Amino acid sequence: MVAAAHRAQADALEIEAAAKRRLADEYDGGQERGEIQKAGGNRKIKIPDGNNDPATAAEVGIPSKEIHDARQIRDVIAANPTAVREALDDILAKGDEPTRAALRKAIAPAAKQVRAEDQTAKKGRRVEREVILAEKIKALPTKRFGVILADPEWRFEPYSRETGMDRAADNHYPTSAVEEIMARDVPSIAADDCVLFLWATAPMLPQAIQVMSAWGFIYKTHAIWFKQRPGEGRSTGYWFLGEHELLLVGTRGDVVAPAMGTQSRSVFLAPVGAHSEKPEISFEIIESYFPTIPKIELNRRGHARPGWDAWGLEAEDSSAPTSSPVETDKPEAVAAASGTNSQAAAA
Repeated sequence: MVAAAHRAQADALEIEAAAKRRLADEYDGGQERGEIQKAGGNRKIKIPDGNNDPATAAEVGIPSKEIHDARQIRDVIAANPTAVREALDDILAKGDEPTRAALRKAIAPAAKQVRAEDQTAKKGRRVEREVILAEKIKALPTKRFGVILADPEWRFEPYSRETGMDRAADNHYPTSAVEEIMARDVPSIAADDCVLFLWATAPMLPQAIQVMSAWGFIYKTHAIWFKQRPGEGRSTGYWFLGEHELLLVGTRGDVVAPAMGTQSRSVFLAPVGAHSEKPEISFEIIESYFPTIPKIELNRRGHARPGWDAWGLEAEDSSAPTSSPVETDKPEAVAAASGTNSQAAAA
């Protein structure tokens, strides 16, 4: 009697697995048609009441865990159509009860293998897309960039300009009001598909988000540079001593994200250099993500980094390091230079 009940349970689970496969296909199809919001997607209001937004998983009434399980079973069956039946028969042969948990455990190795193969394939497709995107950007009639790294000359107002300016950025280089930075014509050098890496200090985070939006980018995430200081060196601050900086990430268009398994950690430890100098690791991370896409660094000091263009008051043309700055406050100077590193006056 028990064996017969277990066989009936196994048959039911096999039918349920087929239903879950159908659920995964229908759900993914709804996402592709724009009826269901994709993970990490941005909901855009198209009409006043927003009732034609893509539905979320919660609004559809299907828990995200259920969708995950359905996709896992769907992918395992796609790789081996008899995988579920084989797993259930193995459970029965051992005399165990064929429960959902037992089935999940039984197909876990196959699911892990499918996931690994899928990630490998995605990495390959991602590399191909990055190269194709690089060629598309390079082919534009006026040079534009798919990667923009900006370190704006933020003007931070202390409590008192009489007593709080001794360590201000104004002592090291000219700073600009956030309105001036927002008005900078960065969109003119940004490719249709472009990623922006934007440096900001913690107190200037709201302004950095404003600048990112004004330049036409949507905020995605950020990384943290944990600063190593020699000896007992300490930073300044009102609420906390500022021992970190933020590297914000924003995108516009269809930008390829890093392949799964290749992402850098969101916190990196690196020593502090000269005032406003950014750590080598930050460049290495960006270059590992986008090895072939044209890149430009705004507010660069000195010669452009190999493989990059540069723009800024103190940016130097590698072929003519002693030339005078270009009299302009617009990044179009770099775009018009068609690959040279201009000395633009980026306040």
